[in-house]
Amino acid sequence: MIRFDDVSVTYDGAAEPVVHGVDFEVPEGELVLLVGPSGVGKSTVLGAVSGLVPHFTGGTLRGRVTVAGRDTRTHKPRELADVVGTVGQDPLAHFVTDTVEDELAYGMESLGLAPEVMRRRVEETLDLLGLAGLRDRPIATLSGGQRQRVAIGSVLTPHPRVLVLDEPTSALDPAAAEEVLAVLQRLVHDLGTTILMAEHRLERVLHYADRVVLLPAPGEPPVVGTPPEVMAVSPVFPPVVALGRLAGWSPLPLTVRDARRRASDLKERLAASAADGTPATAAAGPSGLVAQFPTVTGRRFLFRRRSTFPTPEPRRTHIAEVRSLSVRRARVDALRHIDLTVAAGETIALMGRNGAGKSTLLSSLVGLLPPTTGTVTVGGVEPHRTAPPALVRRVGLVPQEPRDLLYADTVADECAAADRDAGAEPGTCRALVSELLPGITDGTHPRDLSEGQCLTLALAVVLTARPPLLLLDEPTRGLDYAAKARLVTVLRGLAAEGHAIVLATHDVELAAEIAHRVVLLAEGEVIADGPTAHIVVSSPSFAPQVTKILAPQQWLTVAEVREALA
Repeated sequence: MIRFDDVSVTYDGAAEPVVHGVDFEVPEGELVLLVGPSGVGKSTVLGAVSGLVPHFTGGTLRGRVTVAGRDTRTHKPRELADVVGTVGQDPLAHFVTDTVEDELAYGMESLGLAPEVMRRRVEETLDLLGLAGLRDRPIATLSGGQRQRVAIGSVLTPHPRVLVLDEPTSALDPAAAEEVLAVLQRLVHDLGTTILMAEHRLERVLHYADRVVLLPAPGEPPVVGTPPEVMAVSPVFPPVVALGRLAGWSPLPLTVRDARRRASDLKERLAASAADGTPATAAAGPSGLVAQFPTVTGRRFLFRRRSTFPTPEPRRTHIAEVRSLSVRRARVDALRHIDLTVAAGETIALMGRNGAGKSTLLSSLVGLLPPTTGTVTVGGVEPHRTAPPALVRRVGLVPQEPRDLLYADTVADECAAADRDAGAEPGTCRALVSELLPGITDGTHPRDLSEGQCLTLALAVVLTARPPLLLLDEPTRGLDYAAKARLVTVLRGLAAEGHAIVLATHDVELAAEIAHRVVLLAEGEVIADGPTAHIVVSSPSFAPQVTKILAPQQWLTVAEVREALA
């Protein structure tokens, strides 16, 4: 169905091709997963299938890409639209109408389908993706995850033979991601749809793939094989594979279920290390054996609840306080009676399903949305009443759409402007960019960066002012595991220096790595607020892979397991 014959793509002005020697085939009715580190050209490969590369992006494509027998060099995107449906990293770039139902119907209208066919398919898609309650909502009022589902639905309704998806679950909560992936699997198995998908959150999608195509580094040819074959050599891999490598399991497990079946020996070793007094970091739930409490520096210690009690933490300064906050947006109560305090040195993960109010709460903390009722104070001031030059030194926000913060023509200009705005030493922002994501050149236009690279640049711009309160909205969207590890290191360092961090995320692995507290939101209300270990371990939706594998022992990350075994 999709065939790459020795394909290379070189963009205008680039010295080297972004992808080189790409040669593989995607048979009809298979789901093929495209993986690799950030910046290796995954989006370029996907764009070549739909014809966006090179007809829209420019540059030179050598070799041949065919889809259903059509050569994409001689067929423009509009001539492939009846065969290929595409969802890119930025859902907003796809929308051409104002409401959810109109957007789902637009693609079919363009193809001239009969009204009765369009009506039936719209209803089917609303049900498949859980969008029925949003059918009349303006797209501008939806959360990022809801927009992602609408974008996916808009390409499903025309029933294309090929789907090309770039990070389709990046903005979805765990439950919504499972629902979308189950729909995609059904399309593959029942209807013979061919899917080529790029995704960094491999823990979500790996077990759905028939085959995996690995782009190991820029310009290197791909490695193609079954998921176990590719994961054995891949530089990017999910926690279940990392745990399998640590334990020496062969073949490597791809699912929590497979890993649980092999984990008995590992559980015994971990139990023995805990009994010997190893400074492990496992945390207890209802059984009450072990509990975990973070200190200001992020170090953790162990205590047995039945015999001793933890040393109280020193009282910390509250950087932000939210009291009885309610926010009404477009006739919707986005937040209701929120009480929250954020202390210096504390990292808080806001979690909950799409549309729960996470982004609205961050917007209130940075002054973008005034309270309908209640109060918000940050650094002793009310953000919505404070001028931006004064506010930027108290709180900084990296939004879901990081390009909203970027306006210069090059990375160097963007960094220089950030240094001036923050009153920082020249080169401060550029050093942060190099630390978070090496390899971005000064002359690169920010709009030419991948989603993950763009987010990294926006984060560096915000961090240049060193605000005491840092707000991040889906900070790992578009980041591979190595880039996410570098981000975790930076955030831990900031927390150790006394910065408070509040991040809205659906990435349960990130929350397990760095969050001291988890605040769960539902329908605009706080339904749980407590230590990370207690909240995520007790939630089937928000528990990380390691926790699920090693239950009832309550470990959160592979790093904790490695430390205990060492």
